[in-house]
Amino acid sequence: MKLKFLGASGTVTGSCYFLRGENTGVMIDCGMFQGVKEVDELNFAKPNIDFGKLNAIVLTHAHLDHCGRLPLLLKYGFDGAVYMNEPTRALAEIVMLDSAKIAREDATNTMYEEDDVYRFLKKVVLVDYHSPFEIGDFEVTMYDAGHILGSTSLLFVEKSTGKKLLFSGDLGNTPEPLLMPTEIVKSADFVVMESTYGDEKHPAGDEADIIAQIVADAERVGGVIIIPSFSIQRAQELLYVFDQLKKDGRVSEETVVLLDSPMALRTTEVYKDYPGLYSQKLKTQAKKDDPFDFPGLMLCDNVEKSKQIKNYPGTKVIIAGSGMMTGGRILHHAINYLPDPKNTLIFVGFQAEGTLGRDIKSGKKEINIWGNNIEVRAEIKEIKTMSSHADQDQLKSWLSKIDGVKKIYLTHGEDIARLVLKEIIKNDYGDSVDVKMPNLDEEFEL
Repeated sequence: MKLKFLGASGTVTGSCYFLRGENTGVMIDCGMFQGVKEVDELNFAKPNIDFGKLNAIVLTHAHLDHCGRLPLLLKYGFDGAVYMNEPTRALAEIVMLDSAKIAREDATNTMYEEDDVYRFLKKVVLVDYHSPFEIGDFEVTMYDAGHILGSTSLLFVEKSTGKKLLFSGDLGNTPEPLLMPTEIVKSADFVVMESTYGDEKHPAGDEADIIAQIVADAERVGGVIIIPSFSIQRAQELLYVFDQLKKDGRVSEETVVLLDSPMALRTTEVYKDYPGLYSQKLKTQAKKDDPFDFPGLMLCDNVEKSKQIKNYPGTKVIIAGSGMMTGGRILHHAINYLPDPKNTLIFVGFQAEGTLGRDIKSGKKEINIWGNNIEVRAEIKEIKTMSSHADQDQLKSWLSKIDGVKKIYLTHGEDIARLVLKEIIKNDYGDSVDVKMPNLDEEFEL
């Protein structure tokens, strides 16, 4: 079998792989590139494969950088089945429709339309964790990756040879408050492994304690807290944290928490539909009350409500998209609140190279939003414990429990992160494991 890397090779985004057996071609993910300078060129480029040999697609999870280009494949003649689990299908619909909406509003940059999304979703075949299914030459099994609701690691077994290829997908920062722990796969010959934090270890600490202290500081001076948040997983985790802090009296009753993201609102409703995938602690709470709702939570489900946020007096917490500040309502709040030193911006997720979030996190004191030069005088904080990605130690631990690994392909990480993780793996395994750092469009014989 052969494996071609069509994305997330030297970047953290654009995940896409093409696996070929003797008679079967399978694409794993087809996500959008984000942040990099060549983003439009990469997103609109036809994947470098023979579409006549593409029989099926399997989706690991519903983040934009894994599913965002999928409807575009219809234009290239794809007409096969698309395999994913039920929560991933629900979330992917939200993500792809939002992407189509943004494209429609930017008429010069339309990748696909809502109708394309619905046509694509008609091809979806739902599968469950731990239920093997066949795609031509391969038997495929999904395992819980613990990253977001429905996220999977994928084990492909080539039926004619018995060779096992494992795609990690995005691995979770396990254990974490909302989801079950990342599952271990017992054995594989080849591993395609994410490396987002291959060069970093998440600091110790409890995010609830950190947020409580930041809010307390803001309450003392009447400051405003803005949090750019991904709509899937991060927004729900933030709601859960504030639910706990409000219950414990660690955030004032008068401090309003505003969720300013229609996409996050829809996503939260999906999360409520799958309590069976919750962590044990969250399952217990969900039997008593709604862990994503609390007194003082304001839901901004339309533009008018979003515009009114600046009229709320006193300390407030604004959670808004997008997570890397590449668009969305967070930009309006950045214009309003970043110039004031009483205010605080909190990063709670990865900021890819080339994004506004990365610029601010790196210490830039003046930024440009829609032609406006904005001074960054607010305090900038980062809570790495809230990352939904495994760190270096968690990646090592996950890999160490897989027997029989001969080759590892590091993807979904910037080159420094990949290189550091490669050296660590080589130190641990010596010559018994070959570690590769694939380039875009590079193909390997397995």
